[in-house]
Amino acid sequence: MKNIRVFGAILIFIFSVSACTQSSEEVSDSEVINNDSQFKTAKPEAVGLNPEIISGLIDSIQTGYYPNRHSLLIYKDEQLVVEEYFTGKDENWGDDLGIVSYNDSLLHDMRSVSKSVVSACIGIAIAQGKIKSVDQPIFDFFEDYQQFNSEGREELTIKHLLTMTSGLKWNEEISYDNPENSEIQMTNSGDAIGFVLSREIVNQPGTVWQYNGGTTELLAEIIHRVSGKNVHEFAKEFLFEPIGISKSEWTISPATNSPAAASGLRLTPRAMLKFGMLYLHDGIWDGQQIIPNEWVKESFEAHTMRPDGGGYGYQFWILDYLINGETLYLPVAVGNGDQRIFFDLQNKMLVITTAGNYNQWDIENDASALLKKVYSSLTLTD
Repeated sequence: MKNIRVFGAILIFIFSVSACTQSSEEVSDSEVINNDSQFKTAKPEAVGLNPEIISGLIDSIQTGYYPNRHSLLIYKDEQLVVEEYFTGKDENWGDDLGIVSYNDSLLHDMRSVSKSVVSACIGIAIAQGKIKSVDQPIFDFFEDYQQFNSEGREELTIKHLLTMTSGLKWNEEISYDNPENSEIQMTNSGDAIGFVLSREIVNQPGTVWQYNGGTTELLAEIIHRVSGKNVHEFAKEFLFEPIGISKSEWTISPATNSPAAASGLRLTPRAMLKFGMLYLHDGIWDGQQIIPNEWVKESFEAHTMRPDGGGYGYQFWILDYLINGETLYLPVAVGNGDQRIFFDLQNKMLVITTAGNYNQWDIENDASALLKKVYSSLTLTD
């Protein structure tokens, strides 16, 4: 969630967004227009969403109450019922793009949603037999870094990397323009893999959660070493193309001269929706098991608890929300700037949203506030 471009300080602005591509009246009174045959569409009220509340939500995005939001998609009961795009200020991995009018075909920074895609690739590689299991020691894959296979690091497994419980000394809690930030140090090291593997063990692996984008870089490098393909090539062949994602970019990191695994992926919101649908459907797409069913379940389990509350799965956050007096535990793919894929398995619903609020952690009307507004429109079923 906190991965951003690490070169220099980033000036951050909050812009009110302009009119969306469809009016709120059109959302409540007509079918969502969508030319992708893989998406069945319906009106919000057809799936129990109050159209007046949804219309008001979209109006609030237009007026900037939910600042600098670029898209909102809601998928429920196998139907896409909201698909809206907006105009606002944006970046491409820290490079200023100015004001962008978004539509269904423009790529958007995923930032740390990239991590969830890397996790999916690990699950696929295990299913292919390229990796034995999540319990396999990571130094099985790093014979050229055996000098670091000691002092507790020999205990590290793929599961520790997936759940961010490696115990490695790491600090991404401070600003990314601070030279003490571990990701900045990794990027400037000239050898990102060696930098991460050489970190001191400060906690027993598997015991303490610590946000660490460096361990995602290790996961991507493992994919590269077992398949001969970098993580983007692997994702395109075994994940994106099978579910109809034909357009993607993955920014190259100067730390590795390979795709910036923790934060560099760019997708369209529709591609985010397809990724979400794959997990909502237990890893199955058009009758084909793309990701093992068991991997989906394990990815959404809270394997560890975060110090600030909530859990963490396999590169997915487990967040709890009090909705209509009921606590819902939702797996969430989280990216800096307020990129989100919310997975509500109980209500068979996905909420996808993108925004340009990079490195702004104190926005009151953020993606979570937007999600709660969606739920205020929903008639919950037993």
